[in-house]
Amino acid sequence: MTNLIKTDANVVEPSPKLFKGEKWLVFTGLIGLLLAIGIAAFILFRGSIILPEGNMNDAFSFNAAIGIFTLSIAAILPLARFSDRKRKTIRWLFIISILYAYAIETVQNFRGLNPRFSTEGSVIDTLAGMLFGVLSLMLVGLTIWLMIKFFRLKSPHGRPFLILGIRYAFLSVLLANLAGICMILLQGRFTGDAGNLIVLHGIGFHALQTLILPAWLLEKAQVTERIKKLLIHYGSIAWMISIALIGFQTALGLPVFEWTLFPVLTGIFLLGWLVSTALAFVFFMKKGINNALETAPISAVKR
Repeated sequence: MTNLIKTDANVVEPSPKLFKGEKWLVFTGLIGLLLAIGIAAFILFRGSIILPEGNMNDAFSFNAAIGIFTLSIAAILPLARFSDRKRKTIRWLFIISILYAYAIETVQNFRGLNPRFSTEGSVIDTLAGMLFGVLSLMLVGLTIWLMIKFFRLKSPHGRPFLILGIRYAFLSVLLANLAGICMILLQGRFTGDAGNLIVLHGIGFHALQTLILPAWLLEKAQVTERIKKLLIHYGSIAWMISIALIGFQTALGLPVFEWTLFPVLTGIFLLGWLVSTALAFVFFMKKGINNALETAPISAVKR
């Protein structure tokens, strides 16, 4: 009986599929992408600046980025092994916060106002901006909650390579959140003469795609586990170093896109991440080609 219990404890439970049970988060993410498309059309015909403070370019990039972020969360949330009650709570906190973010970012820019730190709006606009800041902090808290949950997942689990990529991605998101908190405290995105926290904030969040996608590809590739782990580690560490270098450059009040030490090193490490991602794609495609070659003789016999 004891051996049976131990054996059962070591059985890998089948992991749920990506996006499973998260249709409302998916819909919420798609809303952001649709808003971004509509705003892009508006900019094409009317321009991006709406006086006195509105900038539709900001609304476009914000809605697109939050839409992609939401779809990424929808993909990985089923893997976190939350109880049904906690998962439902997290889902709807995300949805409510994100829908408000879409609304205030879009409406206020259309009205010609800064949605966060307006100096031209009314008291209501100021309060709406303050609520935006509070909900942004709640999103920070939710991502930290998710990060802790993924780091506390115990082996064995069904998708170890994907979980490894997700853990690295959340470390990058943590740095992005720190940049976001700095923007709230500074009431702006700029540091020093030319530093811009929005670059660190945006690129850091994109780890939810740039580090998870290679892990997903390697999960399905026909290579050894050692190679899979090495590629995930090397690519993710290169990405994290590049994010840290962007942070150093921004803290110095300098632009990220210039030919100085930190930006050049950032480019080198990003190239290392790109190489590891390209290798993951090659191994993934190699599996598909091998499968096609294996099935080709069977199809020929049938004909």
